[in-house]
Amino acid sequence: MKQALLIIDAQQELIDGNLEESAVYNKGKLIENINLVIEKAKKEFVPVVFVRDLDVAGGQGKGFEIHDGIHVPEESKVFDKLATNAFHGTDLLQYFNSLDVQHVVIMGCSTQFCIDTAVRTATVSGFDVTLVGDGHSTKDSQVLSAEQIINHHNRTLHGLDNVEHFSLVRNTEDDLFNQIHDSYR
Repeated sequence: MKQALLIIDAQQELIDGNLEESAVYNKGKLIENINLVIEKAKKEFVPVVFVRDLDVAGGQGKGFEIHDGIHVPEESKVFDKLATNAFHGTDLLQYFNSLDVQHVVIMGCSTQFCIDTAVRTATVSGFDVTLVGDGHSTKDSQVLSAEQIINHHNRTLHGLDNVEHFSLVRNTEDDLFNQIHDSYR
């Protein structure tokens, strides 16, 4: 089964924050876990794909770039997006289809926006999804702490069934590229 690792909005300014915005929750662990999963992907010859949000740092400069703590493989593919949905207005879906990808492992920022949307869109676009439960983050909202938002989404998105395809939530230490969705069907 062909797979891909999709890392969304893991950008310098989004993760570290700026004068107006705080850093994401547990940013050091997020970066560490992204790097661990990238290494797993490389060992399994799984393509690594990054999506950057053009709204971050005005779409330019160091703040817009993938966080400098992340070990970006040289052969990674990078897409830039304008919408919350990584598939909207990008060639991401076509790229995955050209590789015959059937399973997507998702990580990045921000949990309740771009991560949630990517998981849901991927399942209705023909992919089984593994969300890395300790591999996505966000900031506190006015209602919930970042930790509550992350826990809520991990619970909500685990077993999300969109007819033919669905998502599972697993953690960094799991064998993420040993796709286990069929055992749940």
